[in-house]
Amino acid sequence: MTTPRAPIGLIACSSGKDFANKVAAEIDQSLVPSTETWFACGEGKTVINANVRGHDIYIIQSVVGKMDDHSIYDRFIMLLHAVEAAALSDAQYITAVLPYFPGARQDKRKGRTREGISAGLFARMLQSAGVDRVMTVEIHNDAIAGMFNPSLAHLENVFLTRHLAQWLIQQGFTADVVVAPDVGGLERARRYAEELSADLAALSKERDYSQPDLETRATLIGEVRDRDILLVDDIIDTAGSVVAAVAELKDHGARDIVVACAHPVLSDPAWQRLSDVESSARREGWNFNLVGTSTVEHLDAPSWYRCYPIEPLIGTIIQKINSRGSVTRVHEKRE
Repeated sequence: MTTPRAPIGLIACSSGKDFANKVAAEIDQSLVPSTETWFACGEGKTVINANVRGHDIYIIQSVVGKMDDHSIYDRFIMLLHAVEAAALSDAQYITAVLPYFPGARQDKRKGRTREGISAGLFARMLQSAGVDRVMTVEIHNDAIAGMFNPSLAHLENVFLTRHLAQWLIQQGFTADVVVAPDVGGLERARRYAEELSADLAALSKERDYSQPDLETRATLIGEVRDRDILLVDDIIDTAGSVVAAVAELKDHGARDIVVACAHPVLSDPAWQRLSDVESSARREGWNFNLVGTSTVEHLDAPSWYRCYPIEPLIGTIIQKINSRGSVTRVHEKRE
């Protein structure tokens, strides 16, 4: 058995505690006790209530969801407080576990010159706080890894394709065609098509980037008539693009449609939009289902929403890192 590189320790930020407890249970670990405090003026701090000197520390935070009244930025800053607390407590290694990486969609300027590149800003802030590694799931753009200084920290991108594809099969969500919602998602869709032994198609979208969440037109590339569809994406936010994609696929004669994503952000009015699609499907005699993962938790979700739990996968990767094992083999493993 490989010797651990250092004693392992899991620390949960308050907004990420539910996720962290599930990860801890998967690897038979207890959370390192810590206290998160918010002052009346809006400032916050984190205190680690145990000795972590020389430890391999994993700080878990969920930045998106309705688990409390804090914003994404509040939660991210509290993560930075926890990272710095671990660094000043002389932890040997510090990994920030962010299932959803904030700012990931702001990875380039998209033709406008007077805006920041938030993905890089968040990367620099994490490095400055003292992380050695940032673990996230299905980052929106692999190039974000290059926004980290490799002499300070690096990005551990957790790929779901093989694991989620096998889970979809186990749940009975098979498809004749895997569809990418845009040309940029073709590589992701191709990987799912290979795992599911399905054909491949794509929607070519035109978008007005001066207005958020506004898609102007979509063109289908491929054949979907009389075939069951798996539409795969990485992030679903307000669901406008997904609803438009489903409508386009139905216009071209598609049968049942399953939409799957790594990050079901589902900001308003996403649930209403998707519920309207599901209601239309029932009236018209076809099936619509939405599959997300536990990177973003949704309590009391409808029956047509299914969640793939990623905590076991995150726990396995933490163990591999701690024992200097191969994370690549975890990504390649069939469940």
